[in-house]
Amino acid sequence: MHAAVVTSFSAPPQYAEFSDPAPGRGEVFVRITAAGLHPIVKALANGSHYGSTGELPFVPGVDGVGRLDDGTRVFFGGVRDPFGTMAERAAVRREMCLPIPDSLDDVTMAAMMNPGMSSWAALVGRADFVAGESVLILGATGSAGQLAVQIAKRLGARRVVAVGRNPEALEESKALGADSTIVLTPERDALVATLRAEILDSQIDVVLDYLWGGAAEATLAAIGQKGLDHKARRIRYIQIGSSAGPTITLPAATLRSSGLEMLGSGFGSLSMEKLFAAVAAFVKAASEQPFAIKAVSAPLRDVERLWNAPEKRGRVVFQP
Repeated sequence: MHAAVVTSFSAPPQYAEFSDPAPGRGEVFVRITAAGLHPIVKALANGSHYGSTGELPFVPGVDGVGRLDDGTRVFFGGVRDPFGTMAERAAVRREMCLPIPDSLDDVTMAAMMNPGMSSWAALVGRADFVAGESVLILGATGSAGQLAVQIAKRLGARRVVAVGRNPEALEESKALGADSTIVLTPERDALVATLRAEILDSQIDVVLDYLWGGAAEATLAAIGQKGLDHKARRIRYIQIGSSAGPTITLPAATLRSSGLEMLGSGFGSLSMEKLFAAVAAFVKAASEQPFAIKAVSAPLRDVERLWNAPEKRGRVVFQP
């Protein structure tokens, strides 16, 4: 079959021939129609993600949309190595295939499911979010962050604060439901002061962090308190992505001076059963009232050329 094939961790995948998958026991055959180019897909393809096996060659892609042999249109994931979803065909466990409604087209589904599931699972599965709580989204200008704004509101957030570097995209987040925005600036002291004021005024309960790095350090500094007369407030800090850097410096006093609870959300911190339950809930919500997401469709044969293109017009979705 034709597929995107990773032969080097230092170069984009190439459009080439790859062996056909053979369905094993309990697996079904999926003819793939769309697969999204998500940050996790790129990280696995360059070997930097913790889920990387370190073995070459392989087909990238963690999820996709396709049709079963009986014509059922499904969203699916959990393809076994060395196969991925950026190919013409896949073999996958039947329980990892979710029928999708006709109201959601293939490209939209492939673009939104991974970023949408990331915040839905983080809020419901890790933060134990309840309606009426307030959420700060660190990295609210990308596809995942803008979906997170919508999802937090859909789940009943009292207030949503969008934080990011792009002022224009932050303005867009207001139309999606953000109640206030903060632009990440290089002036650390001023940024910490602004974040601290917003965290206190909005009574933030949950932070969704897609950035890590220096942006996370400033936010954590804002959560930490000075003096001994403040009231501790429980804040669940959910780490989802690391587009601003893989590591941070965390002073011990930040933990001792606040009600901070730090958790990760992703493959490994949630079981596949819980992740798939989040997927099903997200699909149901999207079918009842669509979420806004920008997506760009491209033929799979252009994978090498578009692999490192900036995500300006929307999440790239490859179609065989």
